[in-house]
Amino acid sequence: MRVMKQKSNRIYLHVLVGLVVMLGFRYLPMEMPGITPIGKQIFGIFVGTLYLWTTIDPVIASLLAIFMIGVSDYAPMGQVLSGTFGNPMVVQIFFLMVLMSALQTNRISAYIGRFCMTRKIMIGRPWVFTAVMFISSVLIAGFVGAFSPIFLFWPILYEVFNDIGMKPYEKYPTLMVILIPVACAIGFTIPPYMSNGLALITNYATISPNFLGKQVIINNGEWLFVSLSYAMICSVAIIAFCKFVFRPDVSKLKNLTLEQLNRNPLPPLNLKQKIVAACCGGMMVSMMLPSIIPSFPGMAWLSANSYGLVILFTIIACTIHVDEKPVFSMKEGVGNFAWGTYFMMVSAIYIGSVLTNESTGVVVFLNAILSPIFGGMSMAMFSIALLGIGCILTNICNSLVIGMLLQPVIATYCAHTGVNSAPLVSIMSMFVLSCAIATPAASPFAAMMFGNKEWLHAKDIYKYNTMIVVLELVLVLLIGLPLANAIIH
Repeated sequence: MRVMKQKSNRIYLHVLVGLVVMLGFRYLPMEMPGITPIGKQIFGIFVGTLYLWTTIDPVIASLLAIFMIGVSDYAPMGQVLSGTFGNPMVVQIFFLMVLMSALQTNRISAYIGRFCMTRKIMIGRPWVFTAVMFISSVLIAGFVGAFSPIFLFWPILYEVFNDIGMKPYEKYPTLMVILIPVACAIGFTIPPYMSNGLALITNYATISPNFLGKQVIINNGEWLFVSLSYAMICSVAIIAFCKFVFRPDVSKLKNLTLEQLNRNPLPPLNLKQKIVAACCGGMMVSMMLPSIIPSFPGMAWLSANSYGLVILFTIIACTIHVDEKPVFSMKEGVGNFAWGTYFMMVSAIYIGSVLTNESTGVVVFLNAILSPIFGGMSMAMFSIALLGIGCILTNICNSLVIGMLLQPVIATYCAHTGVNSAPLVSIMSMFVLSCAIATPAASPFAAMMFGNKEWLHAKDIYKYNTMIVVLELVLVLLIGLPLANAIIH
């Protein structure tokens, strides 16, 4: 009871601090060139929201941010709510998250994971086993559910280690338990049609006209190709790094048998699960095809109705009945809904558009501040500096927030130099999401690692993940950025 009371008191304190920042920032005696009185109010709300996002429930923080904008001098509450929840992309995000949750509710992710785990090629080959586990986690996190590999593979790994005589805190078990969330963070960036990747693409499409005079829409197909290629490159490099640099003892894994991996086989997929998988797969394909084969008949219609496609597949899944019950219900989907993630994305998208609105003067302010810093830099030096700063910041604050903070910086530089901003915005967005693993505050994946006290020491997480983050920074500069420049236009 005392612990719960202390926790409640901390929440009250954090909310109070956030409100003081939101309301008091406008009165600070500081010069902000170009910032209007409205802009100072919005900037204060933004800073206070950043603080609250990292200290309390993101639902509370996000709703408070929307409310504070509504009672500011920016716009009436009705207009703010319309701009926040009336955004077509916000509606699409909601139905995407609801429909994709069906994959986990119906345990389809478990079947995908079990298939990956029981390939004969892994038997007697410890590093093939490691590679299959890592790459499977990347792909499942990307196309099924961001956290599914953790809940799926961690328990299997514990059983395997116990069977072959490996103990918690030994080097290889430590690395493997760490690598699963690392893979999730990398896979999380792959799809352009869901989660934070979608939020960052949408945010840049919203703010780019304010900086560049035109809207920059990042092509879904190009994003998918670059993000998937970058994820596979990172996977190979990280596995090789573990094998040749960390060099754990894997001799006991050579005795692993297929029977141990397949000890508790799953029953065959039932009709309901097959229909849900088909609906989710059809939705993903229909959203990607217009970017991949734009001249093919019917692609123009799919592109024009892209916001509604996910609603269509939700209707199909709710309409089809098996054993007199719908294969999917909205009640079931909302019951497993990640409200914190949803409201954080919704509020972040709206705050991004409000911050860069002409009435705030933030664009003028950024130009005045950044031009002396980056004005004389070449594109190569600017990219290195930006990605390096992003690497540090994303491991201190929320990765989505850092991505949205750096997008206006890129837009400002590219507006001055005339360089196409889409490649750098894309690879920066992918990078800050994928490398947010070094501290507990960096991402939910990192928080889950630090919370696993039974298998991991905090010092080991810091040690291994810091080196992996540095490796990712090298990879994004040497391979990721050139790849984005070559593919994304």
